[in-house]
Formats: sequence, structure tokens, C-alpha cells
Amino acid sequence: MPCRIITHNFKFSTLNFQQPSFKFKPTYDIDIAYCYKYKGLLRNTGGFLKSPSAERIKVLSGSVKDPFDCYDWLNKLHQQYHLQPIYFFLVAEKNGEFDKNILPHKNAMWQLVKKHTALYEIGIHPSWQSNVKASLLKDEIEWLAEMSGIKNITISRQHYIKFALPHTYRTLIEDGIENEFSMGYGSINGFRASVASSFFWYDLEKEIHTALRIHPFCFMDANAYYEQKQNAEQAYEELMHYYNICKTLNVTLITIWHNNFLGTVKEFEGWREMYERLIAQVQQ
Repeated sequence: MPCRIITHNFKFSTLNFQQPSFKFKPTYDIDIAYCYKYKGLLRNTGGFLKSPSAERIKVLSGSVKDPFDCYDWLNKLHQQYHLQPIYFFLVAEKNGEFDKNILPHKNAMWQLVKKHTALYEIGIHPSWQSNVKASLLKDEIEWLAEMSGIKNITISRQHYIKFALPHTYRTLIEDGIENEFSMGYGSINGFRASVASSFFWYDLEKEIHTALRIHPFCFMDANAYYEQKQNAEQAYEELMHYYNICKTLNVTLITIWHNNFLGTVKEFEGWREMYERLIAQVQQ
């Protein structure tokens, strides 16, 4: 007997399916807030003896601006193009080989965090040391919460994109992180998860769904410069490639920048101008 197929027409008048739209989300890792300022006498003396610099003397005397201090410039750029970035702050309690920021107990670091908290979203940038000793992550999150006045810090990105699955994500979940921005490569640009849209992490080993949302990035300035040996123009061309893909697919383009690249360091001459050019293009 032939199978009879019965069809029904249903009308869901209350459902509203929203089409995704392209978004640009700039993010910043504040690994070393200042090049010379607020580092103390010992660090500055040692730095000067190792590499004598007239610029260091001028900055410390207050006659010129610190070359890593691009914060006011970025604020004007964000206001001009109506951008809502995320700033990730490294607040390790002590410095190490890979953790060299201004220490969190210093007033200058408090003021920098508070200034950005008033304007933008902020997140924790877990130190390299916290990957070795997981308990440090909780301490660093508490530091950032106190400095910012935010009760719950729920956003993170790993320093140097260093993480090991599933352990890092589990630790982040235990410490209250809900949105994670480390899904990308630390040595080359591109889409590590083969997707630009955010997604919830699934713990394969435990076979459980988690509430940790992963936000993939596809470009980091340090990858372009140090690993891919690109100049500013070459990096811009690669960025436009990712922009065109994300624009076509109506997804979010997430990029990572460091304040030293966007400051006035001669080594990164042209990158600041390239970044402004990129923003003008993607926000038009």
C-alpha cells in the first residue's frame, strides 16, 4: 500500500527570524601599558644601561609622550567611527619572562583600567604564569575586578594565545569566564576554527555542553609582523581579504591589536596609519 504524505501549513506569526549582519569588533591586548613610564627606578636604570636612549630620558622628564601611549588617539578613533572595542588587561602580580606589564598595585595601572572601564568592555588577559599555576588566574581576575569596579569579570583572552584544551577552558569556566576570545593562531593569521561566528564550547572528553561562548579572531598584528614578516601595507591587504569574507557572509570580524603597534615606536611606523585606514574602510 503506497505511503500517503500529509502536509500541513502552519503560520508562525510570532516568530521573528533576524538575519545576521556584518560587524567589526576591534580588541586590544594591553601586555605592556607603557614603554618607559611607571616602571620604577630599577627597571628604567637597567633598561637605560642596556640600551641608552634619549627618548627614555625625554619621556621620564615629561617633555614627550610615552611611545606606547596611544589611548587618547584610540578613544577619538572609536568615537569618530562609533566603535565598541574590548580591552584585555594583563594584571600579573609579579613580572616574569613573558609577563612584563606595570604591576597591578600601581596607581597608574588602576587609573588606566578605570578610564577604559568607563568607556568600553574590558576583560582579563591571563598571564603566562597562570598557565603553569592555575590558581593565579583567580587572583588576577580578582585584581581586575577591584581595579575596574566590575563585580564579575566574564571576558578573557589568553596571553600569547597560550591555551591547552580542555584544561584551559575548564579553568576559565570555574573562574566565571563566559566569553573567550583566544580562538585563533598565535603564529599565523586566519580562521583557526574554520568559522567566524561565535559558538558554545562543547567538552568532548566529558561529553557536555558548556556555557562558555568562543569568539574566533582572524588577525593579530604580532602574527603579521613577527611571524609572517609583513609590512603595514601587506598586513592591510590580508585584512581586507578577511574583511571581504566576513562582509559577504554577514559575520563578525574580530581583530587583535597591541598598544605598542599603534603608538609612536619607529619600528612600527606606518601601522597606526594603516589601522585608521582599515577602520575608515570597514565602517563606511
